[in-house]
Amino acid sequence: MITELKITEFTPTKDKVIWDVRDAEQYQEGHIEHAVNHPLSTIDKTLLDATKGDIYVLCGGGTKAQKAAKLINELDNDRRIIHLTGGTRGAIASGMAIISEQPLERN
Repeated sequence: MITELKITEFTPTKDKVIWDVRDAEQYQEGHIEHAVNHPLSTIDKTLLDATKGDIYVLCGGGTKAQKAAKLINELDNDRRIIHLTGGTRGAIASGMAIISEQPLERN
């Protein structure tokens, strides 16, 4: 079952399964706290079988996350999937903490 939740109404915690479905480079540029990178192209039944509980999905703005939510639902229609609308851009705009994993440039 897919539901929607505005990113501005969401509080990320370590006990929630949060999937950022953007590509690795975009994820490393900045993502919400506790989000794990699972690009849309990597989502399959094996990954879902290894994951317990509800899954929160987001991307930059919402398009990839919507596709991911539909794919997850097709693979496991008993799973609760929460599409975090507004995505990372919405999180940034609202002042939510963003984690960057970009390597530091060395001179």
